[in-house]
Amino acid sequence: FLLSLASRKNDCGFEGKTSFGMSIFNLSNAIMGSGILGLAYAMSNTGIILFILLLICIAILSAYSIHLLLKSAGVVGIRAYEQLGNRAFGPPGKVLAAVIITIHNIGAMSSYLFIVKSELPLVIQAFLSKHENTGEWYLNGNYLIIIVSALIILPLALMRQLGILSELFLHSVFVLPFTDVLLSPKVIYKRFNIACPFGDDHHNQTSFHDHVHINATDDQCEAKMFTVNSQTAYTIPILAFAFVCHPEVLPIYTELRDATKKRMQGVANISIMAMFVMYLLTALFGYLTFYGNVESELLHTYSRVDPLDVLVLCVRLAVLVAVTLTVPVVLFPVRPSITLILFADKPFSWAIHIGIAFCLLFLVNLLVILVPSIRDIFGLIGATSAPSLIFILPGIFYIRIVPEEQEPLLSRTKITAACFAALGFVFMVMSLSFIIIDWSTGESRSGGGH
Repeated sequence: FLLSLASRKNDCGFEGKTSFGMSIFNLSNAIMGSGILGLAYAMSNTGIILFILLLICIAILSAYSIHLLLKSAGVVGIRAYEQLGNRAFGPPGKVLAAVIITIHNIGAMSSYLFIVKSELPLVIQAFLSKHENTGEWYLNGNYLIIIVSALIILPLALMRQLGILSELFLHSVFVLPFTDVLLSPKVIYKRFNIACPFGDDHHNQTSFHDHVHINATDDQCEAKMFTVNSQTAYTIPILAFAFVCHPEVLPIYTELRDATKKRMQGVANISIMAMFVMYLLTALFGYLTFYGNVESELLHTYSRVDPLDVLVLCVRLAVLVAVTLTVPVVLFPVRPSITLILFADKPFSWAIHIGIAFCLLFLVNLLVILVPSIRDIFGLIGATSAPSLIFILPGIFYIRIVPEEQEPLLSRTKITAACFAALGFVFMVMSLSFIIIDWSTGESRSGGGH
């Protein structure tokens, strides 16, 4: 739908045609993604009450961030994130916004390919009726992501125009939210189908159709209300990663019929509330199923109970189709950003076009192969680009763009925006520090997905 913006007009030069309900769907889809798979792990490292409090805070702050973006866009009549950066700080601001969005999209692509690396071997294993990975090359996730990237993603990424990618976009628009919506009831259902104690010796069980009981210590089956450990540092980055949708807010605002700031804020509030409920249910019931044994990629944990479970297999297949088709769609807008940064004054070149796609996929594959857990991707991107897109940039854009005659620099709203940006910076520094300390000590428990 981004290309269709060029032919529509309203007070900002466009005339939106999308209904209120469809705009909620579009923004909800922009919010939803791989981050939902890390929320149960986050809850296991904070406890239920602390997780809920943090989830509420991130949801409210995300809604406030969108409020700042909408007010900034309303002042200057711009409805593109990078163009707001250009209006606030000139070309350096535009490049900064493009760099941060590029980093975030690379992180998103990495998380999608990590899901392929983690889940595709389990799907093949299930089709071969194997209860365990017996070590063949076609059950090695590192080989599989290279094959998928070379045979499916790269050819699609080499297209100059959206073409088929627009159809894939529409497919992923419907498949990915359907998959995430399907995930929550599946997690709730499995909560009452898998009983604690839970352990790793269950592969010797003869039946998985009834409740699965495994010997374990009692404290492994106790839900904790508050807990703090070395992995708690990943919680806020995972939550921030799960709520990032801000680069898509302004294009969706442009498409909204009878668009006003109040109407678009309503779209944002309802979308965030819907995702809040879905995230909370998925995290809560995923945690109450596996407690301290939940892995950083929730779906992977279910393979420890029954690798051949048909319901889990269906969800895995839907997830794999969705993330595989989404990678080239996410890569498509990254390429113009990189071209803007490195080749701003050069005309279109197939060598540059192909080179950027190949280098991006090579980099993402290398990251996915080297990174031991999807938790590290969630943590790193959630501690860098996510706070920049949610907190820092909206705050400083608002301060720079809204004229002083409308709101003085020391007005309550601009001071609040400055504190909001400062909060994002503090959050970024603290999260990165704790994550780096965790990496350097080497005391992390397994993040799963191996």
